[in-house]
Amino acid sequence: MSDTPSFEVSRRSFFKGAVVLGAAAAAPTVATVANAQAPTVGSGFKFRHCLNTATIRDYKLPLMQSVELIAKAGYEAVEPWISELAQHEKDGGSLKDLGKKIADLGLTVESAIGFANWIVDDDARRAEGLEQSKRDMEKVQQIGGLRIAAPPVGATDQADLDLFKAAERYRALLEAGRGIGVVPQVELWGFSKSLSRVGEVALIAAESGHPDACVLTDVYHVFKGGSPFEALKTIAGQKMHVMHINDYPDIARETIGDKDRVYPGDGIAPLKSILSGLVSTGFGGVLSLELFNKEYSKQPVETVLATGLAKTKAAVAAAFQ
Repeated sequence: MSDTPSFEVSRRSFFKGAVVLGAAAAAPTVATVANAQAPTVGSGFKFRHCLNTATIRDYKLPLMQSVELIAKAGYEAVEPWISELAQHEKDGGSLKDLGKKIADLGLTVESAIGFANWIVDDDARRAEGLEQSKRDMEKVQQIGGLRIAAPPVGATDQADLDLFKAAERYRALLEAGRGIGVVPQVELWGFSKSLSRVGEVALIAAESGHPDACVLTDVYHVFKGGSPFEALKTIAGQKMHVMHINDYPDIARETIGDKDRVYPGDGIAPLKSILSGLVSTGFGGVLSLELFNKEYSKQPVETVLATGLAKTKAAVAAAFQ
């Protein structure tokens, strides 16, 4: 990744804790309802377990079948991709019927994964991206979803993105989401040249000045981007509703890729301090397992689902022994 001017580093670092300060003043919103009671280790708190459908994407299953398997495996929530919702409709399925099925299975849709160009500098592309975001959020709303990822699509190779302008664009995205009933989460991508650090997504969330502002982080991406995991403790739990859970092997962050992610506990990530740190911030407790490991897809899908849940629960248990 290209070096960032020292002024930018200092400026971003200054705002790194601003999300914490803003959380206390924020009014309750769609995204904070589930987190009204700040959890503590001693109060019987337990993480809720979600499955990001990328983990089983290689099986190419219909989404309706996927959610049935996810529920049967014991997960409490699902995080689908917008492309899967679009394919479900293309195949003649109803999103409302899918949402009813998800609810009947006892699952919630805590988040969804979209890729709209909401953050880019080009006015025309950004306007088109905002309209795509609205369409994506409407799909999420139809299945009862609460949130959608807002990664820096279109700006991943841009090292000079003005984060304060990005915050204004994020606010516009949040306003669009508020009208639909879905909350966009500004997402950290470790390979991005613009939003690869915890302090960068925190700045955008804080400087948006919007009560619904929140961030979406990922164990692998925090490592890939180079932020210390201690930085996660600067995010108030009420401002991070979902975290992508995974692990990574002993590979240099400059060369590690998505395909290298492994089950929680099978790598070298400091999951004990990460998970205990999340609880200390009042994090709402949704851990969404997101993997892209093609070696796993050589096994039956049921095995991958069961193993992923068991290893995530074991990592959580180990964090609080």
